[in-house]
Amino acid sequence: MSQFFPWLFSLFAVSMSIVQAAEAPRVVVSIAPLHSLVAGVMEGVADPVLLVSGNASIHTYTLRPSQVRALNHARVVLRIGSELESFLNKPLAALDGKVRIIDLIDWPGMTLRPTRSGGWWKQHAGHHTESIYTDNHIWLNPDNAKIIVSAVAEVLGETDPEHTARYHHNEKKMLEKIDRLDRQLTAALAPVNTVPYLVFHDAYHYFEARYGLDAAGAVAVDPERKPGARRLRELRQQIRTTQVRCLFREPQFSPAYLQLITEGMPVRIGTLDPLGAGLEPGSDLYFVLMQDLTRSLVQCLK
Repeated sequence: MSQFFPWLFSLFAVSMSIVQAAEAPRVVVSIAPLHSLVAGVMEGVADPVLLVSGNASIHTYTLRPSQVRALNHARVVLRIGSELESFLNKPLAALDGKVRIIDLIDWPGMTLRPTRSGGWWKQHAGHHTESIYTDNHIWLNPDNAKIIVSAVAEVLGETDPEHTARYHHNEKKMLEKIDRLDRQLTAALAPVNTVPYLVFHDAYHYFEARYGLDAAGAVAVDPERKPGARRLRELRQQIRTTQVRCLFREPQFSPAYLQLITEGMPVRIGTLDPLGAGLEPGSDLYFVLMQDLTRSLVQCLK
């Protein structure tokens, strides 16, 4: 019996070391579309932690205590960048280099576009200008989504060599799936890509550029501020001049003044959602989000 316990202890120690070696790193992701792409890369290994669900506004988000703890225990934190998820800047600075923080907007090869100012982008209207700031909604271009997937596979492979092969296997599957999605969206949007429309705020530059859409402008220059009476009058006049077919609101912002803008005018109101409000988090969310954007545009513009 005296020889049994050392043997049992050794077996237990070996088993624990195997479990620890195979344990995936704790990964925290900021927003739902990015979380979806990360979840696809991590499929079969572990589930990343999502901070901001799609129905919350990243402009005013405050971390819960449980989320602060998740950050403190993470090995990798993935976000778009310090401008979009600015609510993370102070909590991440407090981690003092203990966690690998990846700002994907800075990843090599990413296609970047500037934000547009002035609220009205139709060239002939004379109001189209581009700001010095970068549009942060990079995931709305499938080419950027593919770069995100490959970046995540690389980072996780370096952080967790035990599962490198699995990450790169999932990467290949995700890249093929995004290519199929891109072809489907291109075909679906082609019949309506010359029809002008308005968005609530400038969140879709990447999507519009990818599929050649005719976005005329945005209702709100700042989504957190209500446009003044002069701005609302200008919008009504510009809608008439440009023959805008649809005005798109967002689930996170549904102000009553949108009805005032379109009152008495042959303009439909639709919904576009760049973040996936109400969608189930997981590896499918990104694909459903992009399909929903396409479906909403086609249904309103056709």
